[in-house]
Amino acid sequence: MSPTPAPGAHTHQRTPRKAAIASFVGSMLEYYDFFIYGAAAGLVFPKVFFPDTDPTTGTLLSLATFGVAYVARPLGAVVIGHFGDKVGRKRMLVLTLLLMGVSTFLIGALPSYAAIGVTAPILLVILRVAQGLSAAGEQAGANSMTLEHSPEGRRGFFTSFTLVGTQAGLILANLVFIPFALLPEDQFLSWGWRIPFFLSAAVVAVGYWVRRSLPETPEFERASEEHEVAKLPVAVLFRDHWASVLRVVLCALVSVVSTIVGTWALAHGTSDAIGMERSTLLWMVVLANLIALGTLVLWARLSDRIGRRPVFAFGAIGSAVAIFPFLWALQQGNVALVFVFGILLSGVFYSAANGIWPSLYGEMFDTRVRYSGMAIGTQVGFALGGFSPVIATAIVGEGPNGWLPVAFLTAGAALVAGLCALTARETAHVPLEQLGSRDALPRDRSLVDA
Repeated sequence: MSPTPAPGAHTHQRTPRKAAIASFVGSMLEYYDFFIYGAAAGLVFPKVFFPDTDPTTGTLLSLATFGVAYVARPLGAVVIGHFGDKVGRKRMLVLTLLLMGVSTFLIGALPSYAAIGVTAPILLVILRVAQGLSAAGEQAGANSMTLEHSPEGRRGFFTSFTLVGTQAGLILANLVFIPFALLPEDQFLSWGWRIPFFLSAAVVAVGYWVRRSLPETPEFERASEEHEVAKLPVAVLFRDHWASVLRVVLCALVSVVSTIVGTWALAHGTSDAIGMERSTLLWMVVLANLIALGTLVLWARLSDRIGRRPVFAFGAIGSAVAIFPFLWALQQGNVALVFVFGILLSGVFYSAANGIWPSLYGEMFDTRVRYSGMAIGTQVGFALGGFSPVIATAIVGEGPNGWLPVAFLTAGAALVAGLCALTARETAHVPLEQLGSRDALPRDRSLVDA
């Protein structure tokens, strides 16, 4: 049991609202930086950094730079996760924010291929790797921080604000891009696309101020005082929790849905074969994620009542089904149906899985390895999500049914994630101090699935 805090001691006081707000703001600002790269990779970089290739190859290379960050993320997860479990959640969250902001600002300042030749795409890849290292520890740290500050019975609700922040960052990134995407082509490609990247300077300042004011979690402080912090958290993780890490990896494959809709669909829908407007698809992404801001929290609250597993599985399997009508509508160039099915897919089904995973994954591990477990498990799983736009570009066929291979790829990943979640233990009603223990029991066994 945790020791009773002395009067006036603040280090052991849970501050769930403040933690949720800090996670929301920090994730929104950090993922604003991450997502503007995704939009630019689909709309700008093929012409700015790979102009000497044919359009298809240029798009493929540009989307490959998007995926490069996902190669760096497992390495970043090991390093940042190690220190997050060893020196604390707060310090690493400040570090990840600064690394993301600086690398994003520098991307906006990069000269084009026409100016410095092959050096330009090389520098782009290096800065994208830096973004990946930062993102590797962002959500795992924010989720660990919020979960360990949350009251019993409401961990799903409070941890969902990390993902609400992520979706808000995606919305902000697309809203910022929309007015510049309406510029004449030459202005957009010369300077217009750079402005959203330069705005990351303000992003860093706000996020740094918010995170510096948040106290370390009571659970980590208790573990430090009682000398329970692992010297090598990653070694403990793979010795005692390898099955949970594997489960998180497979569940994280559901992220393929997000990158296919948010990145590949932008590039494919605006291609000469379909010819939809950039701003139209950006607005679809914005509206779907505006709806997700509400549905994420509602699904999370439901998971606090009925459990994590059924809500996550519903969202993942529902996404596997909904990807088919969405990609069919995109192939037809039918704007109305693209909006309808895009909102249903991203705003409803995917949000059920997306809003639950912070609590579902975090509750699989104890305090000693929670940061590492979530960071490593998610980033390995997210790697396929990161390269799914490249894979989709390579396998998409020609003709009216050319979208089917991409749909099967996305549906397969989401289906694996949903079924894997059903193999996990239900932890929604397990006390915080017992999480990660094989002997953990729920507060009320009747509330947990048999």
